[in-house]
Amino acid sequence: MSSSPHRASTTQQLAELSLTEGGDGGEHDEGKPLSTDYLQGREGLLEEILKWNEHEQLDFMDKIVHRLSHYQLGKVDTFIRPMLQRDFITNLPAHLVELILYNVNSDSLKSCEEVSTNWRCALARGQHWKKLIEKNVRSDSLWLGLSEKRHWNKFLNISREMSVHRICEKFGYDPSTKREKLEQLILMHVFYSKLYPKIIRDIHNIDTNWKRGNFKLTRINCQSENSKGVYCLQYDDDKIVSGLRDNTIKIWNRKDYTCSRTLSGHTGSVLCLQYDNRVIISGSSDATVRVWDVETGECIKTLIHHCEAVLHLRFANGIMVTCSKDRSIAVWDMVSPRDITIRRVLVGHRAAVNVVDFDDRYIVSASGDRTIKVWSMDTLEFVRTLAGHRRGIACLQYRGRLVVSGSSDNTIRLWDIHSGVCLRVLEGHEELVRCIRFDEKRIVSGAYDGKMKVWDLQAALDPRALSSEICLCSLHQHTGRVFRLQFDDFQIVSSSHDDTILVWDFLDAQAIGSQDAVPRATLPELPNQAAVARAEMLFEMAARRQIERRDREVVEEQAAQMPRARRHHNRGGEQHMIIAVAGAGPAGLRAAAGDNDGSSSEEDVDNNGPGPAPPIAHNQNHNRRRQPRPDLPQRLIFQQEMAAFNNFRRHVGAGDADEEMPDGPQ
Repeated sequence: MSSSPHRASTTQQLAELSLTEGGDGGEHDEGKPLSTDYLQGREGLLEEILKWNEHEQLDFMDKIVHRLSHYQLGKVDTFIRPMLQRDFITNLPAHLVELILYNVNSDSLKSCEEVSTNWRCALARGQHWKKLIEKNVRSDSLWLGLSEKRHWNKFLNISREMSVHRICEKFGYDPSTKREKLEQLILMHVFYSKLYPKIIRDIHNIDTNWKRGNFKLTRINCQSENSKGVYCLQYDDDKIVSGLRDNTIKIWNRKDYTCSRTLSGHTGSVLCLQYDNRVIISGSSDATVRVWDVETGECIKTLIHHCEAVLHLRFANGIMVTCSKDRSIAVWDMVSPRDITIRRVLVGHRAAVNVVDFDDRYIVSASGDRTIKVWSMDTLEFVRTLAGHRRGIACLQYRGRLVVSGSSDNTIRLWDIHSGVCLRVLEGHEELVRCIRFDEKRIVSGAYDGKMKVWDLQAALDPRALSSEICLCSLHQHTGRVFRLQFDDFQIVSSSHDDTILVWDFLDAQAIGSQDAVPRATLPELPNQAAVARAEMLFEMAARRQIERRDREVVEEQAAQMPRARRHHNRGGEQHMIIAVAGAGPAGLRAAAGDNDGSSSEEDVDNNGPGPAPPIAHNQNHNRRRQPRPDLPQRLIFQQEMAAFNNFRRHVGAGDADEEMPDGPQ
């Protein structure tokens, strides 16, 4: 079956084109005078063709076209193309032109400006650059925030007359000289068309600064009188509200970063807080929740329910959820700041509940028992458990169907709340991950190693992404453990055990390479630091091998002394035997009671006594006597490894402890 000429293969068309081009020898008759025979017969031929119907004319043209050379076809194309083009901007009604241009992107608007003067006038009449900026501000939080920080929001969503007045005011023009409508439209068009690329440049710089760890740093020294440390914070454009270890809440002015007010009343460290435009609600290690008037600073209500430290709280839409070291979660109804009543208490965790978060579907809680539990907001009943962390969970955020958690196993996990599946494990921190936040683009985490890390959320959710592609940068300016952080598109605000609050500004960061630029936080570690890390790893491995060898020797010695029949009779009983910790103080008792290493309070481990022991969890290695991990020196060098190891052997030789004792807060 033969194919039509129109459906010939590309190879065949190129071959035929080559033959045609070669046949004409590259010589054309352009510029030569027309022959007399042609001039005499042309008019008669045209009159004859015009007598045919449309179908016959098309058939004739088809036959002619297929006999033309490549050069002739090109010339025909130059005749036909302008005839097919239509200037729809000039010919269409104005309201249709405006509708079309309103739905094009910035690149298309730039191209339209280059077409003709008529097209530029159409863009100016419709003020399409202004409308494009306004549309982006309405749909994108980054554009909205940038409009407020760069103060060009005052040029948006206003009348033509007001726009002209403010533009003239900005550039020092006389508004009286811009009275004609055309002049006003041109002025506005030029202003907004120049503003758009500046916005794009700002957005690009922000994204680059986040990826490179380039920032402008502001440090607030809290100057606590007694205990040092800032456990919690929240901020807006006007203030930073912080909860301190010295039992106070301090409010800082964002203009000059001075302390504008101190709220006193708690008798323990302020471990958590949240505020809105009416109240500040705080939780403390004194086991109380206090409600403060955000304007006057007056404590208007004290809630007493939990029997131990209140580690975290959240409130929204008339509901508050608190959690405590007493292993319970309390759900409260908030009718008004003075009318707050408890609705229900949720019990299920076997250790301190360190963090809660919720929306209109679920309450999500995380505990030192290494689990995340999901509860129905409607029925307040248990839904499912997310298990996977190897040690206690210290922090968590829940949004949409994504849960992101940080643990004292030094990892971050991403979970699908509906299925309970762990989507990704992020590794990179060297100690307990204490705080975590995420938005649509990034995850920011802070840890007891004093570092904060910025992760690409979309890459983390992509199973094809390599681990090396997920961590964007590491930020290290705190000299103590990072306790809490909050961030937006332009900045991070963090607090630490070093009694400071740091503001990391990625919008106004100085250019990398300038003399006054803040050193990049992504620089590689110094060689001596790498040697220290390697020495610590080898030291811990050697200690574990020694502990396992001693365990085997003890078990073998006991087995040799026990009669065989008695040994067989007591085999089941050994499965549930609890080994006492020789010489253990409160910390050892807490380790036996549960894995509370991820609690939200430093004092939870340092100062408070042990709570009632939870049920003993099933453990296949329960008959093994456990040893604590050694408290590693901070500046260990490789040459001292064996000496330190021998000292460790002498130190632990007196008794055994739980090997799951937390590495971070001890």
